[in-house]
Amino acid sequence: MVMTPSMPPFTPPSQRPAWRSLTALAGSVPHLRELLKDPQRHQFQASAAGLTLDYTHQAVDTRILQQLCVLAEDSQLMPQAQAMFRGEPINLTEQRPALHVALRGSHLPQAPWGDDISQQVRVELTRFTAFADQVRAGGQRGFSHTPITDIVNLGIGGSDLGPRLAVDALAPWAALQTRNQVRVHFVSNLDAWNLHATLSSLNPSTTAFIVQSKSFTTPETLMLAASARHWLLAGGCPADQLSRHLIAVTARADLAQAAGYAADHTFHLWDWVGGRYSLWSAIGLPLAISLGGKAFEALLHGARAMDEHFLSAPTAHNLPVLMALLGLWNINFMGSPTHLVAPYAMSLARLPPYLQQLEMESNGKRTHIDGSTVDCQTAPVVWGGLGIEGQHAYFQLLHQGRHRVPVDFIGVRHDPTPTAWAPEQHRVVVDNLVAQRLALAQGRDSTRTHQLLRAQGMDESTVTRMVPHRTYPGNTPSSLLWLDEMTPHHLGALIALYEHKVFCQAALWGICAFDQWGVELGKTLLNSAKLPHSG
Repeated sequence: MVMTPSMPPFTPPSQRPAWRSLTALAGSVPHLRELLKDPQRHQFQASAAGLTLDYTHQAVDTRILQQLCVLAEDSQLMPQAQAMFRGEPINLTEQRPALHVALRGSHLPQAPWGDDISQQVRVELTRFTAFADQVRAGGQRGFSHTPITDIVNLGIGGSDLGPRLAVDALAPWAALQTRNQVRVHFVSNLDAWNLHATLSSLNPSTTAFIVQSKSFTTPETLMLAASARHWLLAGGCPADQLSRHLIAVTARADLAQAAGYAADHTFHLWDWVGGRYSLWSAIGLPLAISLGGKAFEALLHGARAMDEHFLSAPTAHNLPVLMALLGLWNINFMGSPTHLVAPYAMSLARLPPYLQQLEMESNGKRTHIDGSTVDCQTAPVVWGGLGIEGQHAYFQLLHQGRHRVPVDFIGVRHDPTPTAWAPEQHRVVVDNLVAQRLALAQGRDSTRTHQLLRAQGMDESTVTRMVPHRTYPGNTPSSLLWLDEMTPHHLGALIALYEHKVFCQAALWGICAFDQWGVELGKTLLNSAKLPHSG
């Protein structure tokens, strides 16, 4: 909870009446195969910004949903959201706002975070999207005066995961909508093979590097940038021409320019933008180069549509709030500490690793905002991958293992792939999604399994032996997120949805979502200690 003078003293979530009511309800939830018989179950859906959340297969009923909504009210969830949008310093341990929402703009006549920030955002957005369009048009040239054809993004964490997800997710859309002769590559790992493998097929005279570091002191990124410089020099680039090939995105323009980055190749990031929330800023430059400036703005519009829905929709129809409450229910009341993300769209293959950082770095906390120890589980262990592939691997554990793993299934309704076989393949992908979701929810009890095996012609002794192996407990909860299409608008809305879900859960648990002191510990040890080395 954001602590302001107008709010009452902080109360741990487990001491709130709605939490106690939910604890009592948790022991009496029917099996999902019973819940799904309810003819009114179809009402467990909500839509916004081109996305639809179907939570009919979650292990909740109207009693539970009502108490979850009461918990959100008791936790002052929406007042905390409004404080974030006003630019209050909700990042309490660092005493600064978390204003990534300001990067998306506002339809309001006067933005709640003030005209000064709005103007700064507009200026920088215009700068980096114009630069992206210039690169796409061949206007940025290397030391040989040949247009840049390849961009290599050097960054780690939020400087890599968000832009990489978005570039990959929208590559099919971009291929159908725009012509772009510039290829975008990503290197985040300091393992030398990562950079070598990327550069081995590139030409130094037509390659530029985007060096992404908020502080411009990130050791992994700066070491990669130094290696990139060596590669350019070895490839014939004169030392006084290096700046043609180097682009910086940072909050420390002074450090970038002292290192030789030209002012017109240096783009600004503000301290009120956390790395994992920074795609909407100049950190998104690789995406703007991949898509073009107008398409990048469409991404912002999609996120802004989700922002407006989040602030205005009632709790029972609010996508981020519903996802947060359902996740909390599974973690804290149904004993499910892990969460699977299963996209059924190849373009979203990088969504699970992106969400790992967003959720676990934000909400992997053990301390309330008042310094007291959290007495319940917070962020789940997020994992996953493409669902159609997982069906032939770890889905076995979901169906018959002892772990109860809630699932986010993610599907795209319309696939515009321009091939004759695409519609049929897309239909089969969607059928697989629906079948797996239903199978995980309903399972198959021993009586039904016995009947099916006998119907297949097995003798009674074989049936008796096989029934335990061919029975499925079911009762695995899941949500299904449908995107109408995979466009910049829809991807922007999807990412903003998960951002707000994470914020809502932090508010419900009474923790700070915007610091990451655990990440800082390893950096401190690296910089200050003499570490033992093997060999």
